[in-house]
Order: sequence, then structure tokens, then C-alpha cells
Amino acid sequence: MLERLVTSLESCPIVKRGEYNYFIHPITDGVPIIDPALLREVCAAMVKVLNLTGVDKIVVVEAMGIHIGSILSVMTDIPMTIMRKRMYKLPGEIAVHQTTGYSKGELYLNGIYKGDRVVIIDDVVSTGGTMKALLKALEIAGADIVDVCIAVQRGDPDIGRPYKSLLKIEVTDKVYVVERHL
Repeated sequence: MLERLVTSLESCPIVKRGEYNYFIHPITDGVPIIDPALLREVCAAMVKVLNLTGVDKIVVVEAMGIHIGSILSVMTDIPMTIMRKRMYKLPGEIAVHQTTGYSKGELYLNGIYKGDRVVIIDDVVSTGGTMKALLKALEIAGADIVDVCIAVQRGDPDIGRPYKSLLKIEVTDKVYVVERHL
């Protein structure tokens, strides 16, 4: 399993953002195109590893968690909400600051309430900055985080809680898949 994901990662381009080697991949960037078979493979694998018992909502972060979360929502009939990079000023909106290896800014969470049982889905974790911001927002909301699953784990970022990933990579002049977790 995950053959499409492994093959596509090991052949994807790398660009420099300052000192950071950034890999460009359909699952993590949406370019050049997202192959439906690749997306199906990733989502089917997440359904296998996630604890979805009693989950009320899937939570994703804009932008690249959206396509994965949307497919998972359709597959499981669990509603999804998106932590956005834009303020909507809805009642109960929670704003938190995010800092990653290559960006920083505010994120805004809506539609999560005290006692909601949620799973978090994301495309990649590398520094853990985005995930830490999301976890803080969910804590403020009073949600119960049942499980966390990331498609691609880069290195060993500490997000302050356990999480699952489909595979782990290292990035130098190319991407190397160093562990498969399924």
C-alpha cells in the first residue's frame, strides 16, 4: 500500500526557500495536478489508521488539508470544518498565531464547540507550527481530540501530543521515504 504516494514523493521537485528545502508534491501543494488515484490511496490509508469512533467532526487546515479532509468526509459521512487563514468574525471564532519553517500568520477556527469529538487531518507536518496552532485553538474551543493523522511526516516534529502519519520522509536534494507506517 502507498505505492503511488511513495513513487510520487521520491520523484517530486525540490525548491529552496531560504535555507529550507521545500518539496513540491500534489498532496502537499496541489501542483502540478492531483491524481484521483493518489488521493484515493491517501484517504483510504487514513481511514484504516484513524480512530473514528464517536467522532463528530473532521478538522483540517487551509489550504492543503482541504482536499484530503473533503474526501474523508464523503467517505465517512463525518462533517468537516476548515481552519482558515482569513477572519470571518463569526460568533465563537478562535484566532491563533502560526509559525512554520517558511511562513507565519494568523489562523481562524470556526464551527468547533465544547465537547466536540474531532479528528485532525493534514497533508504534511515538518516543523509542527501549524499543528501546534490548531491544537491550541481546539483546546480553547474545548474540543476532545480523538486522533491526528498526517499524510507525510518530515523529520520528527514534536507537536505536544501523539499523532499518526502514513509515512516519514527526509529531504535533501530529493525526497527519501525512510519509514512507512502502513
